Amino acid sequence: MSLPEEYRKYLFPKFKDNNVRKSLGGKRYMHTVCEEAKCPNRGLCFSKGTATFLIMGDICTRNCSFCAIKKGFPLPLDEREIFEIEDTIRELSLSYVVITSVTRDDLEDGGAAYFDRIIKELKKSFGDLKIEILVPDFKKDLKNLNNLDFSYIDVFNHNLETVKELYPVVRKGASYDFSLKMLSFVKGKKIKTKSGIMVGLGETYQQISELFYDLNSVGIDILTIGQYISPSINHHKVMKYYSEEEFKELKGMAMKAGIKHVVSGIFVRSSFEAFETFKRAI
Repeated sequence: MSLPEEYRKYLFPKFKDNNVRKSLGGKRYMHTVCEEAKCPNRGLCFSKGTATFLIMGDICTRNCSFCAIKKGFPLPLDEREIFEIEDTIRELSLSYVVITSVTRDDLEDGGAAYFDRIIKELKKSFGDLKIEILVPDFKKDLKNLNNLDFSYIDVFNHNLETVKELYPVVRKGASYDFSLKMLSFVKGKKIKTKSGIMVGLGETYQQISELFYDLNSVGIDILTIGQYISPSINHHKVMKYYSEEEFKELKGMAMKAGIKHVVSGIFVRSSFEAFETFKRAI
């Protein structure tokens, strides 16, 4: 299925992002999901002086059919990435950062304790810094969340990615029901929760509607909705390209389901304009 013209006019626009690219390019141990996942918004975000940090390396232990991040056997954790993240925050004078990671099923707690360490290091170094974490499911074990000190977290983000019916194809190894359970658990900690989905993977409007009501039932504060764009011919095929009007319709459906803060659009991703969305939600 070819890319519609209304998509082409937005794809990879040219922005003045030299300062950010220069800062990121000088790092050996730090990664960003912007580059590793080939995000279509990276030019725009870089031009605004923002980036989403990818921790625990750049190799994922799972093989989701939609994702461009490398799969295989990860290297041992390298704490030098922490210092490079701090340097980047300092160089770019960032006030809001998103910390995400590859899935690390090889680690005892899926990396929860490592997330906690990085968050605390950053809060110690930058007292006013707002931190959003975009996490994997930590081996589908709620006990692993006990390794996170939620008092240091401003937004807890965990993406459902797609409707329940497509999980066996799109998110092998993940569990729709567990992800909802985890979001519900974290909402009990009285912090902002967030999730994101892609459309165009083969879902129906009825399935999307049910997902919205499921997210509202666990108290989600913020939802992002964006178009799936296949990274290569070897990834999951795009089954439908949604129009701008259809994204407006999806936003209305989500708000009707009870979700108060919804960002919906062709190139919306879970960390797209995260600070702006956070400020509207507080």
